[in-house]
Amino acid sequence: MSTLSTHVLDTAAGRPAEGIRVTLETRAGEPVGEGVTNADGRVAALGPDRLDPGDYLLRFATEGPFHPEVVVVFTVADADAHYHVPLLLSPYGYTTYRGS
Repeated sequence: MSTLSTHVLDTAAGRPAEGIRVTLETRAGEPVGEGVTNADGRVAALGPDRLDPGDYLLRFATEGPFHPEVVVVFTVADADAHYHVPLLLSPYGYTTYRGS
């Protein structure tokens, strides 16, 4: 099982956002993993089985008229923990949180 998963929900449409490219990078910009959201808006396994502690970036290629890209920076403190970082997306705003 991957250390990291994500999903994107289109809050304006009230459904999962399918087909969004998601990339995982280190804070230094090194690629670590990538995927595309499925019909449920999920990328179940993004990156390696284990992420070393440190800061990472998730880049969501939302291609929206106002937010063409959303970048979420987060910290992995426990390399043995699973991290789920969802994105709730609307045409003119977004939010994220640490999920379970």
